[in-house]
Amino acid sequence: MANVVVVGAQWGDEGKGKIVDWLSERADVIARFQGGHNAGHTLVIDGKVFKLSLLPSGIVRGGKLSVIGNGVVLDPWHLVKEIAQLRSQGVEISPETLMIAENAPLILPIHGELDRAREDQSAVAKIGTTGRGIGPAYEDKVGRRSVRVADLADDATLVARVDRALVHHDALRRGLGLEPVDRDALIASLREIAKEVLPYAAPVWKVLNEKRKAGKRILFEGAQGALLDIDFGTYPFVTSSNVIAGQAATGTGMGPGAIDFVLGIVKAYTTRVGEGPFPAELHDADGQRLGERGHEFGTVTGRKRRCGWFDAVLVRQTCATSGVSGIALTKLDVLDGFEELKICTGYMLDGVQIDYLPTAADQQARVTPIYEVMPGWSESTEGARSWADLPAAAIKYVRRVEELIQCPVALLSTSPEREDTILVTDPFAD
Repeated sequence: MANVVVVGAQWGDEGKGKIVDWLSERADVIARFQGGHNAGHTLVIDGKVFKLSLLPSGIVRGGKLSVIGNGVVLDPWHLVKEIAQLRSQGVEISPETLMIAENAPLILPIHGELDRAREDQSAVAKIGTTGRGIGPAYEDKVGRRSVRVADLADDATLVARVDRALVHHDALRRGLGLEPVDRDALIASLREIAKEVLPYAAPVWKVLNEKRKAGKRILFEGAQGALLDIDFGTYPFVTSSNVIAGQAATGTGMGPGAIDFVLGIVKAYTTRVGEGPFPAELHDADGQRLGERGHEFGTVTGRKRRCGWFDAVLVRQTCATSGVSGIALTKLDVLDGFEELKICTGYMLDGVQIDYLPTAADQQARVTPIYEVMPGWSESTEGARSWADLPAAAIKYVRRVEELIQCPVALLSTSPEREDTILVTDPFAD
């Protein structure tokens, strides 16, 4: 059976939640493979709104196994709150429906404190983090001083892990003018939260490989977008993990052979939250109109998103680095009513035309977009469920996007409702 990886192909906020929810009905397992609770998914199901930031989108679907993989950094206190919120909305969550990798690193309160202190005291350019401790938690992971889920089950190990981490953190805090960590309070809070988290702990790599051998369909869910990837994003204005599709294997304990189809989620225009380069950004009435029509505010932070025309250069680049098989084009309806639309097809850099975003930050800041102008449409595309429902100009726009990014459209989304989706290619087809 085919297994599908879903990744954002821009700077996040592409509408992954709806697409994952749409696909999860046909999947047996939904596995989150990177990031933390800094990324948000908004699901609209039968008029009911669910806001998720840590749990996989499949958790709201009965009869599915949701998995948080080892590539995720887990805030256990946020996990408990999010579970409680969903239960209050009628969602059943138990160890039979949710598993957490035993080797997933924990986000501790000290990570959030460090994250916010650094951002507040940055003497250079701010990164624009959410301040939730994601970056410092990943730093501790690669620095081999994380407290991991499995450590909660053994008190002696837990204490040793905390002590190792505090040698590093207390030194950092002194340099930032922060008080030393209250070691005993931290250990006590971890002991307490352990009771809530450990029932969900499991050898996720083993479970997933057994599911695959049994012919179950696995949907791998990423957070954020490929342009925020720690290696291939607009560094340093990126997240602290790998976001591209290859991380689905590493972040769950499965081999790359487990991936059969990579679905890149692509918004019909471009948005970005926080700092960093954005060649096609608009600072005019068109940009404001896109933001208002698209309700462009962050699910987690509430921050206003920067808006711009569709950037085919960036999406073509991320389709290559993630090995995208097909894209899901979302929010086409936001473009309804524009007399003309623009697509960024290339850049000018110091008088030279280029067809990719350069790696060097100073060059990224200097590129200017080359636009191709296309006619817009006055008819509504909202709620369209077949090609026949779309205006001819909208179809031309979609076809031109396919040509420019060198990747076909597999799904087309025309509203936040899950059924307002046009299926072109079934990602789960064998």
